[in-house]
Amino acid sequence: MKLIAPLLALALSSLSHAALAADQGKAAVSALGELNGIALACQQPALVSRARNIIVTTAPKTRDYGEVFENATNAAYLEQGKSKTPCPDAVTLAARIAAAEKNLQAAFPVAQ
Repeated sequence: MKLIAPLLALALSSLSHAALAADQGKAAVSALGELNGIALACQQPALVSRARNIIVTTAPKTRDYGEVFENATNAAYLEQGKSKTPCPDAVTLAARIAAAEKNLQAAFPVAQ
């Protein structure tokens, strides 16, 4: 009986840690998807390829993460067209993608 309470606490702690990691992962995937959408809208095919390569090689290959990436890409692409916001230059966008890659690698360290 004395063993049940610590085991239950450990199990709950593991679940909350896993949920936090999943949220971090989805946020990182979404951020990269957003940058991918901007690169698409701004006609930066090299950066689009780079973003897609990053997601394929770093994030777990699950439907959930794929949908998060595609939804963020689509939303950012449409927003870029609607808002008439000037496109960032290639160097700035590349730097933002590199930062997003580091966040993604931090969220999924095992996948590397």
